[in-house]
Amino acid sequence: MPKDRPELPPVEELLTAAVTAVGGVERPGQVKMAQAVRDAIESEEHLAVQAGTGTGKSLAYLVPAIRHAAGSGEAVVVSTATIALQRQLVDRDLPRLADALEGLLPHRPEFAILKGRRNYLCRHKMADGMPEDEDDQLFDPREVSATGRMVQRIQEWANETETGDRDEIVPGVSDQAWRQFSVTARECLGAQRCPSGADCFAELARERAGEADVVVTNHALLAIDAMEDFAVLPEHDVVVVDEAHELVDRVTSVVTGELSESTVSLAVRRAGRLIEQGVADRLQEAGEDLRALLAVAPPGRVDTLPRSLGMTLALVRDAAFACITALGPRNKDKDDPENAGLRKAAFTTLDDVHDTAQRMLDAFRPAGRGDEAGDDAEDSEGVANGGTNGGGTNPGAADARSEEVHRAEVVWLEEGRGRVPPTLRVAPLSVGGMLRDKLFGDRTVVLTSATLALGGSFDSLSRQWGLRAGEWTGLDVGSPFDHPRRGILYVATHLPQPGRDGLPEAYVDEIAELIEAAGGRTLGLFSSMRAAKAATEALRERLDVPLLCQGDDSTSQLVKQFAGDPATCLFGTLSLWQGVDVPGPSLTLVIIDRIPFPRPDDPLASARQRHVAATGGNGFMAVAATHAALLLAQGAGRLLRSMDDRGVVAVLDPRLATARYSGFLLNSLPPFWRTTDPAKVRDALRRLTAGS
Repeated sequence: MPKDRPELPPVEELLTAAVTAVGGVERPGQVKMAQAVRDAIESEEHLAVQAGTGTGKSLAYLVPAIRHAAGSGEAVVVSTATIALQRQLVDRDLPRLADALEGLLPHRPEFAILKGRRNYLCRHKMADGMPEDEDDQLFDPREVSATGRMVQRIQEWANETETGDRDEIVPGVSDQAWRQFSVTARECLGAQRCPSGADCFAELARERAGEADVVVTNHALLAIDAMEDFAVLPEHDVVVVDEAHELVDRVTSVVTGELSESTVSLAVRRAGRLIEQGVADRLQEAGEDLRALLAVAPPGRVDTLPRSLGMTLALVRDAAFACITALGPRNKDKDDPENAGLRKAAFTTLDDVHDTAQRMLDAFRPAGRGDEAGDDAEDSEGVANGGTNGGGTNPGAADARSEEVHRAEVVWLEEGRGRVPPTLRVAPLSVGGMLRDKLFGDRTVVLTSATLALGGSFDSLSRQWGLRAGEWTGLDVGSPFDHPRRGILYVATHLPQPGRDGLPEAYVDEIAELIEAAGGRTLGLFSSMRAAKAATEALRERLDVPLLCQGDDSTSQLVKQFAGDPATCLFGTLSLWQGVDVPGPSLTLVIIDRIPFPRPDDPLASARQRHVAATGGNGFMAVAATHAALLLAQGAGRLLRSMDDRGVVAVLDPRLATARYSGFLLNSLPPFWRTTDPAKVRDALRRLTAGS
């Protein structure tokens, strides 16, 4: 990497030009962050930056990133967690930034957005070069008809689109309809073998990205690029991870495997077109055994592997391998594109079934054990008799705890819902090692978010990322908001602790009094949809203000209604904790019903917590408290979104002030003025309402 670039203006000059061009105001935290990003790139050291709302962090990392790309000739990848931020960068920030820097750099900065292959129309599949995967007999006739109308819309759009990007279709289409026109990266034949390769939308998007200075993508695609054997993103030596607090969860989703009747049936349908029926029937029968076993099993974490489940997983694995063998060499029929597409689709699903079943068996094998099916399964009662007890009450729980140090992955069963059958899932206990080796290993990574320093330290998240001391630098550039003067943190210590029996009546009364004092203007963040709906139903009868609840309409439409009428309240759950940006008088009060710990029966969180404890750490603080601190900080961050905003964050859970872990949680929140006096809070809200 070039260290001396005298032909390029200093980052401070470029930042000033950028801020002036967008009509903004340069802030000390923004300048400090831009300088730190520049230094990290030049020293090739990883950097974590907490930059509060209003800092202008997008420009603070984009300016030094573009400067580096202009001087090195290497693209910089910017990864985000949400489509909203991707669109903000590509549609607003980067075009204005390119205009501002055009005359100051050797060339006008170029940028591109790149998504996973599944997001682009596949011309080959549309031309019937690949199989239809859906079994219409599984679906309600009305839904089949609705899907048919969506399919027709996609076909009409396909004749006009220049990008093939699914997001162009407004209103959107269902996953079921879109799957008929798209493929995953592993299903793709590749541009050289595909008859539509020269006109492939995904390849054209990659070509545009290869010519760009800044490539905007998402955390999932970043993980796929880092962990797969094939390259997805163009060559790059610097990555900026925005919304970095979500990186671990997004990467975990990418590497989570699943096995169910549906996944096995799909593999059978694809393979059955190409191999002897008897071989495909073996896999079908194994899938039916799996369905019967899972149908009567209790959902939850699988602590020990019952013999019945171990034998069934081995049958599925071996039957999938027999189908793979029957398909023959993988490069067969390379001169027959249509058949090659069918074979590639079959190999992909069979590999998934085989590898996932093997992962699940491996998850229970202590080091040094063999791989026979009998060795994979404990000699215990069947899965239907409690083998998947996530509560730790089964006879093998003590043994499971003793082996937790050696356990690399966790397996759990999710109950079926509607047409979705019960599904076994397997995921790593930690993705830190993957991130360390695959993402951080040979490139410089800048991680940023408004919420990274939990309990006043970056250590919690850096451990999850797999970063070691001395390999990275942490920086908190603060926020331009005067939190103690602009916001109040109210903890309702007079209320009882929340229980498991729904929303206490005292909480409903407290919410009603706060909303009346605020004159509406309230965002209610609840730990469950059940609590959000219960509060909505109870308060619609008591309050005169409009009250919206998540699920009444699309979330984007509800937020638009909420922002447009200051008297309106909006209640909801997880997506509202992180996805609402409503500056101005429409949002004066944020209510949080309880500390958002993960559910005790959450299989992955509980397994990770137990694993930390087994290795000598504090599992509760490392997992549950860290999860809660992150969400609390995100939820509290909904209050102040502009320099003129004022208001109250009200946490109804008294444990935030009284529990032994309260200091860690409070130190993760913005430095609002704090009180436990409900009368003071109601008076403050009335004054704010009267003055607006």
